[in-house]
Amino acid sequence: MIVGEQKPVREIIDTIIRYKKLLILGCGTCVKTCFVGGEDEVAALASALRLALKQEDRKIEIEEQTVERQCENEFIQEAANAVARNEAVLSLACGAGVQALAKRFGDTPVLPGVNTTFIGIQQKPGLFTEECQGCGNCVLAVFGGICPITRCSKKLLNGPCGGSQKGRCEINPETECAWQLIIDRLTLLGQHKNLRAYIPPKNWQPSISGGPRKYIREDHII
Repeated sequence: MIVGEQKPVREIIDTIIRYKKLLILGCGTCVKTCFVGGEDEVAALASALRLALKQEDRKIEIEEQTVERQCENEFIQEAANAVARNEAVLSLACGAGVQALAKRFGDTPVLPGVNTTFIGIQQKPGLFTEECQGCGNCVLAVFGGICPITRCSKKLLNGPCGGSQKGRCEINPETECAWQLIIDRLTLLGQHKNLRAYIPPKNWQPSISGGPRKYIREDHII
């Protein structure tokens, strides 16, 4: 899932202050799961903005709506009437959702209310950790389902650096050494022979280093 965090209210106010009518549009998928952009968060932010604006003797009409996903036109269309009624949209989706809205409603300013942080998982309620960088060439099968590109601070592909101590990263002792995790996992799976395989230098071209990417499924194109 894509993980994000809501921008500070002060920053949001500075962004929206020029508009008189504003739609706060939530997204009911990833950002809802990490408690940033679902219906509840839209309502809470709208209340906080109304209160802050009242204290500053400013007035902005705020409308609230949430769609299932802001990254798909099928769901974006549900907000078309609300977008038309307002001068700007404050999106509580990830960066992909903001840009999808901007493409769909080209004549309406679409403003981000969320800082998109990473692709991760929920370890426990309220705790999300980065697990994937979307590098475009997955090697999780080799490393027992643990990604050294994301989890290792040095992105090492052929064993640990030698600086970790007691299973902790030398760069940040609060971070588990990814290679210790990989070794333990491969040993548990009986796949420790994977550690003997040489992994060539990573080709970063499929990653964002090669520019904006696209994925095409010919069998789904109409």
